[in-house]
Amino acid sequence: MKAYIGLDGEARLFRPEKNMQRLASYSKWTRTIQKFDQDVLLTLIKRLILVDKRWIPTKPGYSLYIRPTIIGTRSSLGVRHSDTATLFVILSPTGPYFKNGLHPISLLAVSNTVRAWPGGTGSHKLGLNYAPAFMPQIDAASKGYDQILWLLETDCQNGENGKELRITEVGAMNVFVVVKRDDTHLDLITPPLDGTILPGVTRASTLALADAHTSGNVTLPGVPSALKIYTHEQPLTMSQLSSLHSEGKIVEFFGVGTAAIIAPVDRIGWNGGDLLFTQESKDGLGLIGRGVFELITSIQTGRTKFEDWSVSCE
Repeated sequence: MKAYIGLDGEARLFRPEKNMQRLASYSKWTRTIQKFDQDVLLTLIKRLILVDKRWIPTKPGYSLYIRPTIIGTRSSLGVRHSDTATLFVILSPTGPYFKNGLHPISLLAVSNTVRAWPGGTGSHKLGLNYAPAFMPQIDAASKGYDQILWLLETDCQNGENGKELRITEVGAMNVFVVVKRDDTHLDLITPPLDGTILPGVTRASTLALADAHTSGNVTLPGVPSALKIYTHEQPLTMSQLSSLHSEGKIVEFFGVGTAAIIAPVDRIGWNGGDLLFTQESKDGLGLIGRGVFELITSIQTGRTKFEDWSVSCE
């Protein structure tokens, strides 16, 4: 997660209780730490941030990156869970995720290797989940693509025989697709949390803000209040995406995550060609992506109040 300096000069965290809950669920799954007090850990993190508050950058797009970490410290080597562990927190000033600033990225759709699989650890933020991505990422870069669009081969869910390729994640980010509806409103689709998808805090926030816009509880910046955004957590296959693309129904395709917040996509390499997406601006953000990006960053720095998402460390 990240810390920001608000307009009031206070150090602020974005939905930190969600990160504590997620860390607790992972430690329980790996059996490294049976239980820790989430409130106490959050209090300690706030105190640490105040000690190092001077390291929080104040430039737009910059923040203090925070990584609570648990490592097994068993006294002997062996292929088994550790009965002792160390929980520690590291901090680092960080700038924009992309060194050239926010811009559209390209993806190479990959199905011959997988990032996560049913029954595996894809829904947990574990270091081991990143290793399978290294070689495919190098291969994608050699072909001129920025990131991987991870596909997972599964049985067809519509009663037909055969296999289908489900879209799971973009690099280490969650996927969102904005689709035109026949009634002129929009569908916002993201894969469900089926055990292969990381339950990202930015993912949950994007869904919540879109729902709040549709219900009238908040208005996404630049998005007409009358425009409805219907959210869906449902499987999306590569063939479905290709069909929606050929019909001209895809308005936006982007990834979301703590590091980048929003990463717009301009093309996807697939079947020897590219699916190209219309870019409305130089930075690649469309109407919905920009609205979500601007509102989340405004909440993170305390400029906009929304529920209890922005938490002061003071």
